[in-house]
Amino acid sequence: MHKSRLGVLVIDCRTDDLTQAAHFWSQALGYGLGKLDADGKYWALDVPADQIKVLLQKVEHEPRIHLDIETDDRAAEVERLKALGATPLGEVKRWHVLEAPSGHRFCVVNPQRPDLEEKGNSWG
Repeated sequence: MHKSRLGVLVIDCRTDDLTQAAHFWSQALGYGLGKLDADGKYWALDVPADQIKVLLQKVEHEPRIHLDIETDDRAAEVERLKALGATPLGEVKRWHVLEAPSGHRFCVVNPQRPDLEEKGNSWG
């Protein structure tokens, strides 16, 4: 048995100025600015621990929003989602990229919040 749930709302930003995008989205959503990662590609907004994380990601493709599903067993979650009709597109660093039958891309990632064991959905 493994657990999973919606973990992160990722705002893909095609921009040269991720700081400007972070300022806009922090004010639009009412969250603090949080912090920029060392590579300058990811900016996490300061969201309360019991809420879904919001992450801005600097990208080269068209701007869009995608979801990250957090899980305690990435391989098992990918297999579960494939059985539902998702198409695996690849593995990047520590996450898997998939495409839903609807054409939407999403990722399967490691746990993002400490209460996954308690509040995640159980599968298997």
